[in-house]
Amino acid sequence: MRIPASAAAVLALTTAPVLAAPQVVTDLVPTGALVQEVMGDLGQVRVLLPQGASAHHYQMRPSDAQALQSADLVVWMGPTLTPWLARASDTLGGSEQLRLLEVDGITLRGYADAAADDHDGHGHDDGHGHDDHAHDDAHAHHDDHAHDHDHDHDHDHGDHDHGDHDHAHTGTDPHAWLSPANAGPWLEAIAATLSEQDPDNAATYRANADAAAARIAALDTQLRDRLAPHADDRFVVFHDAYGYFTAHFGLQPAMAVSLGDASTPSAARIDQIRKQITQTDARCAFPEYAHDDSLIATVIEGTGTRLGGELSPEGGMLAPGAGQYDALLTGLADTIVACLSAE
Repeated sequence: MRIPASAAAVLALTTAPVLAAPQVVTDLVPTGALVQEVMGDLGQVRVLLPQGASAHHYQMRPSDAQALQSADLVVWMGPTLTPWLARASDTLGGSEQLRLLEVDGITLRGYADAAADDHDGHGHDDGHGHDDHAHDDAHAHHDDHAHDHDHDHDHDHGDHDHGDHDHAHTGTDPHAWLSPANAGPWLEAIAATLSEQDPDNAATYRANADAAAARIAALDTQLRDRLAPHADDRFVVFHDAYGYFTAHFGLQPAMAVSLGDASTPSAARIDQIRKQITQTDARCAFPEYAHDDSLIATVIEGTGTRLGGELSPEGGMLAPGAGQYDALLTGLADTIVACLSAE
């Protein structure tokens, strides 16, 4: 029996093999959001860190290990941020990895940069002056720093209740997603990596990456305009994670109650911050999502500093998905502006 041409075309479409997009696993919501932007409708990104969990202290579940084993690509910031994923990455087998802190063209900051900014009395930085030096430094110290961070992390976690956490961070600050200047190079690198694995959809990946980069650049301009009136306002945060955000948007460096990875500060550190609040006439103090608000309340007790809304540098309250990178940055700006502009 002869099959009509139209029916033959339908039959060919239904029997042709479906080219599946790569299976991608990421560490955090902002990472997952950028990858999802590039993948679009071609695939669904898996984000390992659940809502409300700590990027520094997360314990992987068996389902996470399974997802890593079956992944074609793992996109993550790198071991300085998530030592638990660094340990797991040793057993990834054939999965390709893209470490975003090692991508060419991004701006990296050291924790010492924030101290230098504060010493200079301002946080004004266009977010573009440290590319070559910081990037080379990150490469030069990558392996040693990852090992040291792992060791420090395990030590801190074990001594969590002793309050001995006031040592300043050293090395590269891994919270680089809080500068939208880094989104463009990352989107380009993600598109290139996906295109290598799935060349049939390369044009889609590149088009999606270009569209997302343009949108984030426009958001960057909007947020700069909103934050500009508060360039001289001082404020307090829970832990030392906001250097990229304050430097990129021309804000004063935030005063961090905890200098460790969201660990418990000592009484001496709290007293030091209280003195800084008085000396700088800090307008606001912001608690952090999934951490004890009472610490922030303690440091501002008896001062004129206003208690602001919760911040989350990792987007801990956001569900994974495209657009959540924008939501994270916008949420930080909204919360900061709401408090600093209040009368």
